[in-house]
Amino acid sequence: MSPYRWLTLISRVCLVAALVLTAAFTASAEWKEKVLYSFQGGADGWMPEGGVVLDKAGNLYGANSRSGSGGCPSSGCGTVFEISPPIQRGGAWTETTLYTFQGISGGKTDGATPTGGVIIDEQGNLYGTTAYGGNGPCELFGSTTGCGIVYELSPPAQQGGQWAYTILYNFQGGNDGQFPWGDLVFDKKGTLYGATQFGGGKGTTCDPFYQYCGTVFELSPPKQKGGAWKEKVLHSFAGGTDGANPNGGLVFDSRGVVYGTSVSGGNQGCQDSYGIGCGTAFRLAPPTQKGGAWKEKILYRFQGRPNDGLAPNGGLVLDANGALYGTTPGGGSGNAYGTVFGLTPPNKRKGAWVETLLHVFETCGRYDPCIPTSGVIFDSVGDLYGVAGGVFRLKPPVRKGANWDFTNLYEFTGSPDGSDPLGFVLGDGHTIFGTTAYGGTGQACQGGCGAAFQVWP
Repeated sequence: MSPYRWLTLISRVCLVAALVLTAAFTASAEWKEKVLYSFQGGADGWMPEGGVVLDKAGNLYGANSRSGSGGCPSSGCGTVFEISPPIQRGGAWTETTLYTFQGISGGKTDGATPTGGVIIDEQGNLYGTTAYGGNGPCELFGSTTGCGIVYELSPPAQQGGQWAYTILYNFQGGNDGQFPWGDLVFDKKGTLYGATQFGGGKGTTCDPFYQYCGTVFELSPPKQKGGAWKEKVLHSFAGGTDGANPNGGLVFDSRGVVYGTSVSGGNQGCQDSYGIGCGTAFRLAPPTQKGGAWKEKILYRFQGRPNDGLAPNGGLVLDANGALYGTTPGGGSGNAYGTVFGLTPPNKRKGAWVETLLHVFETCGRYDPCIPTSGVIFDSVGDLYGVAGGVFRLKPPVRKGANWDFTNLYEFTGSPDGSDPLGFVLGDGHTIFGTTAYGGTGQACQGGCGAAFQVWP
């Protein structure tokens, strides 16, 4: 999805939120919610993006797409943050800005504008991407913007010290990727995988301002400490009936096969597709011989409204039977308020994957969530959780063929509460931690600067 289309979607989300607030809905009484921290829109950043993670001590980490400092326009270049639990029970959570991106002004080659969250390894190192910045030659409207980066933040040796920031890779556009999007993921060997919305050298119809239709990439760690990470493009999307503009939020099965979604491409004839398709679900199988090519297969092409989802937004999960689950922020009905879907693998090797709509968001209003803005996650008993203006749960059917049971656990109400959740993680005891793009008490941003929240039974 181009930045223009994404901004259009975000604007629509905000409009729906405003209409819902006007309808005076209130938070569900079933689960409790607490705002842990409200971003203020200054040096602490604003508009959290993508997923969040918890470390072993219960600290929450994420990224803001904007900040009040850094060498970018007035919105700033973004931050990486830590939100720490109180030392004493009942105390306040504490926010620490771990890093402020500087962009490329003044001869810098730093990152700018994170468009995904962060992930964490066993040593507590954080990894993420920025859409712009770096030393790549990409331009927009005649100005050099950089093509985006992959970065690492390593915790200090002593508590209270400065985190160490390292650029692991600078995208170069062209046949390489451009504009990395969504969250990264690790394999068992510590190799990083992700997606870029553009670049890759294939496809010419995906966006009027950015080249090509995107990539899935691999970033391998060095064999010796201090060496360079090595990038490889696993697949370049061609648009058309192929996917276009992949989302990130990839997932692996036990054989090392990668699964993901693309927001565009696929069925070009579907309604609301702008002529570039309503999105796909795909897989990439690793090569059978060392040095060989990864093999892509389109598992499903979304059809759009009124009977199917539109523009899947990443964050797929796999169950024990190899079925995939995710969300679309559009489609599902004539109102196009989005879906939660499942994709079941074929019984026979060459059969077709079968899509099932687990839930269709029919309306937006009092206690009616809509337009899911993140993927879904499983708990230990097989329930699915997601966010769509609030936090919802889907329980699997007790018998084959029955409907999944949908429950709206909590609905955000806007400032001083959060608004428009975009990323979350499931902690102990079914406690959900996450961030919202808007809301909170921050006065420097229209609609609030965003918040970190906790929701629990």
